[in-house]
Amino acid sequence: MAERTVFQSISQRHVISLGPQASIWEAACVMTKANCGSVLIVDTLGTLLGIVTERDLMTRVLARALSPKKTRVADVMTHSPICVAPDTLVSDAVVIMIERGFRHLPIRGPGSKILGVFSVRDALPREIGTAVSIAEFHEQVNDALG
Repeated sequence: MAERTVFQSISQRHVISLGPQASIWEAACVMTKANCGSVLIVDTLGTLLGIVTERDLMTRVLARALSPKKTRVADVMTHSPICVAPDTLVSDAVVIMIERGFRHLPIRGPGSKILGVFSVRDALPREIGTAVSIAEFHEQVNDALG
């Protein structure tokens, strides 16, 4: 069986986004309504500025006792997130996530159009196993090279 691409594997094909002036409270409401773990932050032209994830809500807002209604998404988002192409293999995307500590990767298509967000939840156990093996191999090579 051929391995899936990130675009084939995503469960939601519509992009959840907000402008940089939106509040964290608005982001949490949008993510809850859409049943997703992230929201993309875009400017008025649709250019990707950043991403806010459920983990960001915990670590960058709640753990710091910031007001969700007063804190702007631009103040806590991950700026210029790493994106993957729609034809990226799931195991390759999971390797990026493992090595960088991410759980969400925007999928950027032709013309820099955002096509969706790949979540680690979109990967199958077989693909995660392959990615873990690749990541462990990378770590062993890095250790050997010093």
